[in-house]
Parts: sequence; C-alpha cells; structure tokens
Amino acid sequence: MNDDNNSDNKTSPFIVSEETEDKLEEKEKEILEEEKEKETEKKALLNNVGYINLHAFPISSEALKLIDKTTAVKQRVVCFFYSGLEIRLATTDINNPEVTKILKQLEDSHHAHGGLYLVTEKSLSEALLLYDKLPQIRESRSKLEITEKDLKNFQQEISSLDELKQKITEVSVTDILTLIIATALKKEASDIHLENEENEVHVRFRLDGILTNITSIPKKTWPRVLSRIKLIAGLKINIENRPQDGNFTVALTNDHLDVRISTIPSNFGENIVIRLLRSSQAGLEFENLGIRGKAFHDLEKEIQRPNGMIITTGPTGSGKTTTLYAILNKLNSSDTKIITLENPIEYQLSGITQSQINPDKNYTFANGLKTILRQDPDVIMVGEIRDLETADTAINAALTGHLVLSTLHTNDAAGALPRLLAMNVKPFLLAPAINAVIAQRLVRKICEKCKQEVKLNQETHDQVIKELQNVSADSGEKLSQEELNNLKFYQGAKCDFCNQTGYKSRIGIFEIFAMSSEIEKKVLAGQVSEYDMRDIIIKNGMLTMLQDGLLKAKDGITSVEEVLRVSQ
Repeated sequence: MNDDNNSDNKTSPFIVSEETEDKLEEKEKEILEEEKEKETEKKALLNNVGYINLHAFPISSEALKLIDKTTAVKQRVVCFFYSGLEIRLATTDINNPEVTKILKQLEDSHHAHGGLYLVTEKSLSEALLLYDKLPQIRESRSKLEITEKDLKNFQQEISSLDELKQKITEVSVTDILTLIIATALKKEASDIHLENEENEVHVRFRLDGILTNITSIPKKTWPRVLSRIKLIAGLKINIENRPQDGNFTVALTNDHLDVRISTIPSNFGENIVIRLLRSSQAGLEFENLGIRGKAFHDLEKEIQRPNGMIITTGPTGSGKTTTLYAILNKLNSSDTKIITLENPIEYQLSGITQSQINPDKNYTFANGLKTILRQDPDVIMVGEIRDLETADTAINAALTGHLVLSTLHTNDAAGALPRLLAMNVKPFLLAPAINAVIAQRLVRKICEKCKQEVKLNQETHDQVIKELQNVSADSGEKLSQEELNNLKFYQGAKCDFCNQTGYKSRIGIFEIFAMSSEIEKKVLAGQVSEYDMRDIIIKNGMLTMLQDGLLKAKDGITSVEEVLRVSQ
C-alpha cells in the first residue's frame, strides 16, 4: 500500500515542466525564423537583389524619415540606410512596382545611388516599430524653408545689385539666404560664392561665366547664416573641418529649382558655393545652340545615325553638357530608349533614364556603362571618358548598334582623336566608331538694351580681317571682299539690365568635323598628330572656334573683345 502511494508521488520522466515547454517552443520559433531568413536570402540571390536581416540593425532617424510611416506600412518597405550618396530600401516584396517607384523618386530627389534589399516579414516589422520612437516625422525641411512665394517677394523688392547691398542689412538672418538666392535668380546667376575672409564674408555671383562681386555678410552674422544653409541642405552643423555636399529643391510654377550646396574649410572658416539649376534650362533646342552653316548640317546628319560616337571637347564650364542635352532633346522620342550616365545629374530630362555614378560604391563610368548596355538602349550618354576601360566600352557600344555621346578634355577638336589614341584605344576600333567631334567655348552675348557700334583699333582690325580671309570656302561662310571691307562690330554700353557688364546671356562658339576617309586612313595608320588633324579638318571646311566667334561678332551677337578673350 505504501509502495503504491510512493509510486504515485514520483514524477514521471516523460512529463515536461511548463518552463521547459516554453523554452522548447521558443527554440522551435528561432529555428523556424532562421529557416525563413535563409529562404529569403536564397530568393534575394536568385532575383539579383540584396538581402539583409534588420534585427538590431542601427537604422538612423534620417534614413527612416525618407519614407513616411503610412507609406512604409502600406507598401511594406522601409529605408534602413542613407549616407547622402546612397539610399538602401528593405522590402518583403521586390516585385511591388510602388516600391520601385519610391526608390526611383528618392534617387532623383536626393541625387543618390539606390539599392533594394529583400527582408522577411519579421525583420521588416521590427524596423517599422522604430517609427513609434521618433518624436515626430516631419516633411522634408528643404520643402518648408524656402518657397517660390518667398523668392518672388524679394525679387519684387530688388531691382539692382545696389538694392541688395542695402536690403541684406535690413532683413532677418533667416531671410538672408532667401534674399541672396532670389537676387541670383533674377540676375540669372549660375552660382553663388560665399567666401569667408578675416573681417567679412564676400558674396559673389557667377554671371554669364564671370565672377562678380555683389555684397558682403557681416562676420558676426555668418555663423547663423551658415547653420541655416546646412540645416536646409541636410548637412551636419557640427562638422567644420572637412568638405560636405548637400542639396534642396524649391518647387516653382511649371518648373523646379535644384540647389546644390558645397562646403570647404578655409583658414578663416567654411566657404560655400551654391549652384542653381532650373529644369527649364535643360530644354535648349538643338537649333538654338549657335552652330551654323556646314557644321550644323554635318552634325545634324551624324546625330541621326543609329550608331557611332559623337565626342564633345573643351574645359570645365565650356557648355559641353548643355550641347549633349540639346542633342538628347532632339533625339528624345517615344520609340527611342535613351540612358545617361552622369556625375552629377545636372538637369532632369523627361522621358530619359538618367543614372548617377558613385565611385565610392564602385559604380564608375566604366562599370556603369557595362550595366546600362544590358538595359537595351538606343542612345547612350556617358558624362566623361577619362580612362581606357571607359573608352573601350563606349567605342564597342558605338560599333554594336548604339549611338554614344560623351565628353573629353582636350583644347580643340583636332586633339580628340590623338587623345583617345594616347589612352591606348585600338586604331582599328576608333576609326569606324567616331561620327563627329565638337569643340566649344562659351562667349557672352552683347546686351540688346545697350548695344552700340564700336570701331576696332588697327591692330585688332587687321587680326580680324586676316582670320576671316582664311575662312574655308567649303565651310559655306566665306566672306566676299566687299563684305570684308564693310564689316561692323558692336559692344554693350553697360546698363542696369546687364548689371553694368555690357553682356547678357551666353552662346557657344564651335569647331566641328565629321569623320572622313582621309582622317580614317590616318587613324588606322596610327599617324595622327594634332597638327596633322588640324590641317586636314580645316582643309575639309571646318571653321575654327576663333573664326566662328568672329563671324558671330560680325553678326552683332557678341563682341570681338569677348571672342579674343575666350578663344585665345
């Protein structure tokens, strides 16, 4: 009897305690979650996208704020990484078109390279919980701080640069940046330079390519202005000893203003350059570039070819990108796939796929070009050819059914082919690949409000006559002796409309040649020097940049002084 009782009181070895059951259940869940992570990783690999487990991943508030919580929950997507140059999104559904659209919008608005990563539902849910820890999700500061209304109000108050000098002492610190940008837009400046000196901060505008002193900001005011600029542009206020880059956008009626900010440390503090880019400025028509006569017809013919390469050359700021954009605008149609590879993307072009390189992530011109060739393009624009790998890939693309546009740093058109050969490009590939070469500079146009005739001094007059007499008859621009005897030239008298410069806006001066059998033979023989090239292309009817500029001066578009300044 007692033995039976004792037997009943013993714990069976097969009975598991409640605590042990919980541990086993938790272990099973962990194993199941690990299996799901492995399955997701395999799926990501098969779909050629990234994979990440967001458990305990340090997601910054700046990254999280790029997508609002409502959209994140609805589309099952979250931004888990943002560095300014790169944006990474995590999603449970890589085939969701809305996720792809969100990534593209973020890439365009932040001028960053984007990446898509696949995650499990549990991983994403953990990341979404972080939204509740944010004090407040606000709309992007850049869209709140400066509006079109603010800019227009200041533009109405400022009619001259002298008025800006007075007004800048009257407005609040928070309005100084808006006032400066408003005035720069009204005066059609491309860049604003804020230069930190010992006792004040100089404000200079780049007007028609020339830096012009405008006003100054008191030294005591500058720290607050600097902080405001950094806040709006998304820069770190506490970093002062190394360069930073940022941007913001102002929505305008039927347009938008893209403002690029670049800071650099100097001996008196940080200097800032602000670049102003309006999307409407990218709409330049090919016909309005300023290319004339035979050069225009030759280039128009070459860009209509289905394959080959067109190279533009010139120093930084010579208008190469504007020329390429004008060509792209002319080629842009519903039946043509155009992809660009740029650094940076200067203007957004509707109907064209634009991609920005990111050398820090090994997304270079060479690697990017190989990637976009898999996107089945008809026309490709490569921002710059600077090495053999990019040159070889671009040339092979031009030989296999693509029209390729790119830029090269040489002084003139004659130097382009020798430069490519110096990169060790194979002559038998280069010769059939090239369609045309363009070299250019930008000259200021005479202000129409104060334009007047001017008499040249004898030395300059003789130089002009000599150059125009040497214009080739094959160019279609040869002047008769009577025309040479009756030349008239002009300049601006300087007025408020042109900011007392005598010039308003700019136009290109060009030298353009198409590939010929004579040039091709020279290239194939590997005997191309700049001097040989120049003799051949001028003999075949090419206008030099100097001649093109002087013909524009003869037509009253620009001045002889401006042409000589730029071309010599």
